[in-house]
Parts: sequence; structure tokens; C-alpha cells
Amino acid sequence: MLALPLKSQLIPSGYLPRPPNKLRFHHNVSLTVSITVGTPPQNVSMVIDTGSELSWLHCNTTTTRVLPDPILNPNLSSSYSPISCSSSTCTTRTRDFPIPASCDSNNLCHATLSYADSSSSEGNLASDTFGFGSSNNPGIVFGCMNSSYSTNSDSDSNITGLMGMNLGSLSLVSQLKIPKFSYCISGSDFSGILLLGGSNFSWVGSLNYTPLVQISTPLPYFDRSAYTVRLEGIKVSDKLLNISGTAFVPDHTGAGQTMFDLGTQFTFLLGPVYNVLREEFSSQTNSTLRALDDPNFVFQIAMDLCYRVPMNQTNLPSLPSVSLVFEGAEMRVSGEQLLYRVPGLVRGNDSVYCFTFGNSDLLGVEAFIIGHQQQQNIWMEFDLVESKVGFGHLRCDLVGQRLLGLG
Repeated sequence: MLALPLKSQLIPSGYLPRPPNKLRFHHNVSLTVSITVGTPPQNVSMVIDTGSELSWLHCNTTTTRVLPDPILNPNLSSSYSPISCSSSTCTTRTRDFPIPASCDSNNLCHATLSYADSSSSEGNLASDTFGFGSSNNPGIVFGCMNSSYSTNSDSDSNITGLMGMNLGSLSLVSQLKIPKFSYCISGSDFSGILLLGGSNFSWVGSLNYTPLVQISTPLPYFDRSAYTVRLEGIKVSDKLLNISGTAFVPDHTGAGQTMFDLGTQFTFLLGPVYNVLREEFSSQTNSTLRALDDPNFVFQIAMDLCYRVPMNQTNLPSLPSVSLVFEGAEMRVSGEQLLYRVPGLVRGNDSVYCFTFGNSDLLGVEAFIIGHQQQQNIWMEFDLVESKVGFGHLRCDLVGQRLLGLG
């Protein structure tokens, strides 16, 4: 068992690559973890993403690394090893590359990553030692990408890269052969804990489990590397919404799967389901919240239910809970998890808050995606041996203090 602290960071637009199956955002709060890479170790900070496979780091071989420079210099690592284009690793299929890996002029495995602003970054697949706390793991495959990526000269982000944690063969979970991992995200400051390995703490309490959905036949719109579960219904204040069960079932192309994605901040539902939820939440809050009433404003492309809250109001009014009903388990989202203040936007003397569920149809994404905003203050356990996801409600700030204190 290894416990690592999580922290949040605002990632600027265009800063992180956007694999073909990932969402495009103007703003995104991401969860990061600090580890070391190389020999001697270089400190890096990586965004954790359970929706991506290949881990990658911004690399630069032309400058001497000066801390806290968020660039990995492979020339300073004696354990760094580039991967040849004839290696089976280079020909492994991964959806993270819009362009398949190929050979460069040095016969090394060359890869291209695309960014949200349509720019791209190129580099090589390589392996090196990844250090987690006191645990060193040699030979971890990752993308060592050219560091001339930033389209935002004002960016002060210290993110070195991304940690792919899905079920794909090149993900960190698969390479380390992790049988189980867990995380717990604080609702107050987005800090938390990432746990690699088993966890049998009596104070976590009993978890409710839902099975992971696995299919053997490749389908064009079904991501078989994702943590896919069966969503069966949605409740608002314990009222089950009148939605046909077939609305949650993927179609013959695989479109309509439900997945947990730690690399996405909010939760997005297919249009017909979102519209029913939007109507019911609006109905139950029309006496306590003042609608923004601006048909031209949509937050992050897909979130069109927004409210005006007086800036001098310290607390949000009481809100109805929203529960996601899965096969065998239920996730209850309540309080401040349901509304997100739009950064820097003011209307008169009011701040603008938006409902943290959005319409995935507006994003052009044919899936239900459950982001980390809805996973706050829930112990999330991914059991890869038993092929199931468990969750239970906890105060994650206290969990983090307790675990890291044990560490």
C-alpha cells in the first residue's frame, strides 16, 4: 500500500493534450500528484487521469534542469531508455494517439499528441524509473514529449505531464500490475489522497460496489479501456426521474456508455437524460435560486443551467441532492458539489454559479462521463481483480490527514 497526497491546480486552456476521446475545456481544475522520475530522481508533478492510457512528460534535453522547472531532462537520467520503433511497445494500439506511433530518423518510436487549441507536441516513447514515495519502479513506459508545447505565455502551471490510469496495456495501472487503487477528494479544497494497492481500513466503513462493464467485441464508440459501469437511473431529492432504462444502455455502436473519469472536472449526461434532470432541478430550486436568464451564456460549452447569487451571500441556499443510481450502488451528490462559481464572472452585484451537470451532446461526446466534482467526499475504490468499483461517503480531508500521518 502506498499513499500519495493529491492537490488541485487550474490548468490553462490549451495546456494539456486532448486525446480524440477526451473533452475540450476552456477551464479545468485537475488533480495532481508529485512523484520522481529518473536516476538520480527528478521531481515531477502529474495530472491523474483515469480516462487516459499513456503517461507522458514534458521533456527538454537542451537546457540544464533548474528546480522547480516542470520539465524532465532525460539526459540527466542514467536509467532513461528510448524505445525503438521495432519494439512491440511502439506498435501497441492506443486511442491516446490521433496519429499512430512511427519511426523517426534515429529509428526511435515517435509519437504525436494533440492539444485543445489544435496545436500538437511530438516526442518519443521511452522508459525510466518512476518513484512513488519510497517505491522505485524501473522500466515504466511513457511519452517524453517536446517541451515547446505552451500556447499560453502567461501560464504559470508547474505540471510536468499526465499520469494515465485507465485499463489500457500502457497505463500506469497496467504496467505496475496494481490490483486495486483508491482515492478520496476533499470537497473544501480539492486536496485528497491517492492510494495504490489494497486498503482494508475499518474506519472507511463498508463500500457499495457496482460491477465494471467489459465487452469483448470492439465497437466504434465504446472505450474498452475506460472504467465503465451501468447507470440505471437518477434521483433529485429521492424522486426517481421518469427516464426509460433504455436511455442508459449503450447502442449497437457502443455510444452511450457510462464511465468514471478523474481527468474531467464535471459530469456530462446524454441530452435526453440531461434535459429531464435539468427540468427537475430547476423546478425544485425555483423558489431558492435566481436563474441567470441569459440564453447566450453557456459555461464550458455544455453547462447551460446557471444562477445569480449575491456576492455578499456567504453560503448557498439549501439544494436538493442528485443521486446517480448504478447497478448495486448509489452515489449521492449534494450541497456545494452541485453548483460551481464561474471564475471572474459578475452580473451586477451577483456571482454566477452553474449546475455541475452538463449536456454531453453539446460537446459532441456520445457518453455519460462522471467527473471528479461529483466524486468529492467519496472513497472511490477500483478493484481490478474483482472488476468492480466501490464507493462510500467520507470526509476526505480527514482521511487524507489520517493516511498521510500514517505514511
